[in-house]
Formats: sequence, C-alpha cells, structure tokens
Amino acid sequence: MKLTSYTNYAMRSLQLAALKSPNLVRIDDVAKIHNLSRPHIMKIVHELGRAGYLETVRGRNGGFRLARPADEIVIGDVVRITEGPLDVVECFNPEKNTCPLIGICVLSKKVQEATAAFMAVLDDLTVADIAANRAQLMDRIAPLEVPRFEKVAQ
Repeated sequence: MKLTSYTNYAMRSLQLAALKSPNLVRIDDVAKIHNLSRPHIMKIVHELGRAGYLETVRGRNGGFRLARPADEIVIGDVVRITEGPLDVVECFNPEKNTCPLIGICVLSKKVQEATAAFMAVLDDLTVADIAANRAQLMDRIAPLEVPRFEKVAQ
C-alpha cells in the first residue's frame, strides 16, 4: 500500500494542529517544517476544513486548529477523504475493470483482504495517537518553525 504525499501532508497538518492545540497553526509553519509549498498546504487545509476536521481563521493572525477533539479524528476516515477510493488493482473498480477473471481471481480477493486490513489499522488510529509523543515531536520541529515576531512595547 502506498498513500499519496497529499495524504501524508494532511496527516502532518492534523498532527501539528493537535500538538499546538488550542493555538492556531500557521500555513507557513507547516510549509517550513515539512519543506512544502505554501499553496499545497493551503489546498490541504481547505479540504480538511470543508470536511470538518479543521477550523480555519483568515487574516494576518489567522491559521487553523482542530475543529474537534484529536481523539475523535480517525486516521482511516481522513485517508478515505484525501485518497478517495483505494482501487489498488483495476478490478476493484467495476467501471474501469478490463480483467476477465473478476469474481474468480484469488489474487484480487487477497488484495481486497490486504486493503481491508490496512484500513482497519488506520481506523484504529486517531490524531491523538499520532501526536501522543508530544514532547519528542515538539523538540524535533522547534528549530524548523518560522519565528513569530511580536510587537515591542514602547
């Protein structure tokens, strides 16, 4: 099984939001920490916001945060949104299937079982789980974050 980088960065964005909760996370922080383009992260955050996983705040001091508790966001559900149908082989999709062995092929059945097992593991995993080692994760990303400049009182 292989997930797209889009899904990978969606998970990283959710993980960072869980680590920073309840504070806002800036798009620039995700882009800098993971060495990604800002527009790519904006697209991901927009989709996760539309799906109800992130709350987005516009403006100069804007960003995003989790829209629900981290332990209620199931990784398998997010993967289904970001990946769409997991048609590992063409016979998984009846509209695109050209294989004459559909319905009798042992390989197809076993690949379907493997895909179901893969998703079962992800369905047992939440954003809280992938952010559980908070101290280690924060130590690793701290040097990569974009510094926030605060106004100096005069």
